[in-house]
Amino acid sequence: MAVDLSPLWISLKVASLATGVAFFAGIAAAYGMLGYRGPGKSFLEGLFVAPLVLPPTVVGFLLLVVFGRHGPVGPVLKSLGINLIFTWYGAVIAATVVAFPLMYRTALGAFEQIDPSLIQVARTLGARDARIFWRILLPLSVPGLLAGLTLAFARALGEFGATLMVAGNIPGRTQTMPMAIYFAVEAGAMGEAGLWVAIILFVSLSGIMAANLWQEQRRPGRVTAATSTSDSQASTIPTFGPMSRPVPRSALRHPPSTFLPSLQVNIDKPLATFPLRVAFDADANALGILGASGSGKSMTLRCIAGVETPASGRIVLNKRVLFDSAKGINLPSYQRRVGLLFQTYALFPHLTMAENIAFGLQHLPQVDRLQRVSGWLSAMHLQGLGDRYPHQLSGGQQQRVALARALAPDPEVLLLDEPLSALDTYLRSQVEQQLIDTLAGYGGVTLFVTHNLEEVFRVCPQIMVMAEGQPVAYGPKHDLFARPGSAIAAQITGCKNFSRAARASATTVKAEDWGCTLEVSEPIPAHLTQVGFRAHHITFVKNSSQPNVFPGWLVSTSETPHRVTLLLQLHYPPDHEHSGQSLQVHHLQAELFREAWQTLRQQPMPWYVYLDPERILLLSDRPEGIVEKGQLLKQCCS
Repeated sequence: MAVDLSPLWISLKVASLATGVAFFAGIAAAYGMLGYRGPGKSFLEGLFVAPLVLPPTVVGFLLLVVFGRHGPVGPVLKSLGINLIFTWYGAVIAATVVAFPLMYRTALGAFEQIDPSLIQVARTLGARDARIFWRILLPLSVPGLLAGLTLAFARALGEFGATLMVAGNIPGRTQTMPMAIYFAVEAGAMGEAGLWVAIILFVSLSGIMAANLWQEQRRPGRVTAATSTSDSQASTIPTFGPMSRPVPRSALRHPPSTFLPSLQVNIDKPLATFPLRVAFDADANALGILGASGSGKSMTLRCIAGVETPASGRIVLNKRVLFDSAKGINLPSYQRRVGLLFQTYALFPHLTMAENIAFGLQHLPQVDRLQRVSGWLSAMHLQGLGDRYPHQLSGGQQQRVALARALAPDPEVLLLDEPLSALDTYLRSQVEQQLIDTLAGYGGVTLFVTHNLEEVFRVCPQIMVMAEGQPVAYGPKHDLFARPGSAIAAQITGCKNFSRAARASATTVKAEDWGCTLEVSEPIPAHLTQVGFRAHHITFVKNSSQPNVFPGWLVSTSETPHRVTLLLQLHYPPDHEHSGQSLQVHHLQAELFREAWQTLRQQPMPWYVYLDPERILLLSDRPEGIVEKGQLLKQCCS
């Protein structure tokens, strides 16, 4: 007896249509909920996933209520000559409703797995939401969307309870394979039921296996042997060849503006641990923002880029207002003309190097776009590598591609968020020199965020020190390191020796923790609370009679390949008992090159420590005017 195959064709037709509708509806709902923070979010989430947790008969009953003859939708459809109940169209609706939650949740998970910095950097490159969706979100979510599509199809193919209530079991019209199995078992036709079970298993597993094989072929780690060889060489061969002459800026960017670049920032933003209160000006001289991790440096850049929104304040770039809370101005990132370089570089993993650099150049004709990309590849010493993907590049190459991508659209301000921190020591020094050369030809404002004081000193002529969301020092780098003004600024700029201090006379101060009186060369400020002395400024002399010379004994040492750190105790040996107490603490920390240490260690102790009056730092607990925004800037620049 021939088997009626109509349940197979009806099931495939219903499942395919239902999966198609659920696929697009699920993606749209997931995209809408991705950044939604408004009221009713929890209710909408519950509504979207409810068919996944409700019994199918409950879902079918609710569909009957909605689409039945007495429901809110049924009479309208009937007036249009459309009847859904007990037709295969009803089966499509039932299958769509039960398949939708799987597609929605999988798509939302795929979107949420994408690094937010990719979306943020795309906005700073001038991309609007529609372009970000089609060029970034959708391509990077393909594996997750394919998994959702597979699950949705399998769910729609196996739907039974809701379909039975809405479409019934009409052989040849609405009978799907799950219903054919149920009624075959009920009639005792176990062979027929087994056949339908085998067909469903074959169709479902075939779809899952095909999806898995396709994803395996797309996995980024699967590269050719030639690519693998070049990658291994990239990690061992120096990243830079001989430095060629820099590419002329005229080949890379439009003619510079007639006015001098300027950036004025004066913003407030409450954070979890402290309020961000920043006020400063910047010009064509690169400004380094130095501070400990979590001090608000990166948040300041994000506010300027438009990635974050301050609570109040004003940001003006080249006389163009980017943000003004009083006037209700808040330009989106794609209109601000900023270049943002993240610590992780945030390269688009599915685009080649050339495509990454060209991402912000869509406003240019294709010929000009290709010329601009070629110019930047040459400027960054990456000729011939434009067709490689980020995972095929070394860390230094990735950093240079990210820098070229940020500069290619001619931003008016370049924001560098710890761009060298992810590189090893050897690579960092080379990339740093490339960065200095590149910034020398850049005509806009540059902000360079870092917690590495040597790095910021080499790259930036101007430095602003931040602590707990506020600037504590600002000025030319040489002046700032020589006269930081406050203890926190001195500490962040590398000073390791501090003592409580008080004025002793017009030219001397008493260092209480060091147990000595120091002559100073600068006027003593009224708000003096501490003195500091940098470890590498400590010298050792033989003449013990000159001012600011004190006997010192070695407590311990700490060595690096090129320097030796000495922990010293003044006045008494480490094991000396003074006032009934054994002295086991050190007063000063000195740093010497290894050659100087080899000479010093041959001399008997005590060694005579000299603290140069011109290098003594006269410090306060906090800089004056820090609470009043803008006052510190005026104080430091006056």
